[in-house]
Amino acid sequence: MTANLYALFASRFPADKTACCIETHDGQYYTWGDIERASARMANLLSSLGLPSGARIAVQVEKSPEAVILYLATLRAGFVYLPLNTAYRAAEIEYFIGDAKPAVFVCSPQNFGWIAQIAFKAGTRHLFTLDEGAGGNGRRNSGSLLARAMHHPDQFETVEKQADDLAVILYTSGTTGRSKGAMLSHGNIGSNAQVLQQYWHWQADDVLLHALPLFHIHGLLVAANGALLNGSKMIFLPKFDAAEVCRQLPRSTVFMGVPTYYVRLLANSGFDRNTCRNIRLFVSGSAPLLTDTFAEFIARTGHTILERYGMSETAMLTSNPYASERRGGTVGLPLPGVSLRLMTTDGNGDDVVCGTDQIGEIGEIQVKGPNVFLGYWCMPEKTAEEFTADGYFKTGDVGKLDSEGYLAIVGRSKDLIISGGYNVYPKEIESVIDEIDGVLESAVIGIPHEDFGEAVTAVIVKRPEATLTTADVIALMKNTIANFKVPKQVFFAEKLPRNTMGKVQKNLLRERYGT
Repeated sequence: MTANLYALFASRFPADKTACCIETHDGQYYTWGDIERASARMANLLSSLGLPSGARIAVQVEKSPEAVILYLATLRAGFVYLPLNTAYRAAEIEYFIGDAKPAVFVCSPQNFGWIAQIAFKAGTRHLFTLDEGAGGNGRRNSGSLLARAMHHPDQFETVEKQADDLAVILYTSGTTGRSKGAMLSHGNIGSNAQVLQQYWHWQADDVLLHALPLFHIHGLLVAANGALLNGSKMIFLPKFDAAEVCRQLPRSTVFMGVPTYYVRLLANSGFDRNTCRNIRLFVSGSAPLLTDTFAEFIARTGHTILERYGMSETAMLTSNPYASERRGGTVGLPLPGVSLRLMTTDGNGDDVVCGTDQIGEIGEIQVKGPNVFLGYWCMPEKTAEEFTADGYFKTGDVGKLDSEGYLAIVGRSKDLIISGGYNVYPKEIESVIDEIDGVLESAVIGIPHEDFGEAVTAVIVKRPEATLTTADVIALMKNTIANFKVPKQVFFAEKLPRNTMGKVQKNLLRERYGT
């Protein structure tokens, strides 16, 4: 039996292929039959190009149902899907093409000119365009990929694949160095999707309101894959818009977002219990969810957001439970099949696993399981560095466990601040700052200091009515935490810089305030 991820999805498609698979914000409908036929045409087109086994299909297009169809066609034809952030420009695209050496590049029509210069110079053999909002089955067509695919048959026999065959490459953000391509197999992705389907209690009549981008693990491999595996309809929004989400929520049962989405929903006067009356599950991930947001969401809607934890290299690792307590400030428990441990150092500087008698001890999160990736593309040395001798992947995140096994993320090991010889974890300090009246959110960074090596520095966004000062913050913190953890400097900003998935870009803060 093939382990091809598309075959897994297809085995769960509803029997009624005339049912709606994707509905767009502007009223276009794509049935399950449309998805099957359109992906077959695209798979036939890709197969006709004479590409070698394992060829990469790089894709930088705006979100659309056709982008999902291209993803499925790539899997179906046995090639490797490589989604790229739509914000990437020439220098970044030049790097990704040079590194991944895709045989095919699919881009938006408006970017064809400059991407063509880079792609053809690097030896990419085929370049197509795909426009958002275009479609088959009588809908308007736009872009050379759809035009070419229409001449191919709408039947295709899915290519046989093994569980450890490469399916998707996801490039990490690269904010602290060279961006790395995380290689995920058909088995990695399929096993994780099946675990989440059971763990989150996907229902036969679920409808997913999809407002996330498709180039990231959250929107593609968690949200879209979840609906495809469950045979559930998706309501597709081109991007997050709080008013449009409020309009579509009553027609949906599942919503997944980054914390910023939930903050913006709470700021919308039209968002209330009635808006959420049919929602079964709200999921948050990709960045930490503030406990204030968690609590305010419960008070406003009666729903408790389910926060989970994962990364490009591992798909989802932990999740708050569906049917029992969801704890704010934590990312829940290890998912079935995931082995998770915290690693710290002993008095001799040797690595040791935090034992059950060390509840609350901070350590590096290490994981093992069928969801953990194959390694980094063309980086065997880096891959070897990131795995322990007994096969655990070093996530680079640090966390702590409570007495019942709930995991709280303290921060990234690369964000660790060493001030005067003491280890300071930014998340711990941020949690204290965020509890101060008048603070909307905060970020803690280390900047060079001639005496301490690094100085703990806080960047704070105040609430509109707040009159908070630097002296106020420092005075309050000196009564709460150890003196070496108290920020040496406090800056106030209008907002924190974030990437497309809502993660605070601390590298930019260090550049701004560290000079």
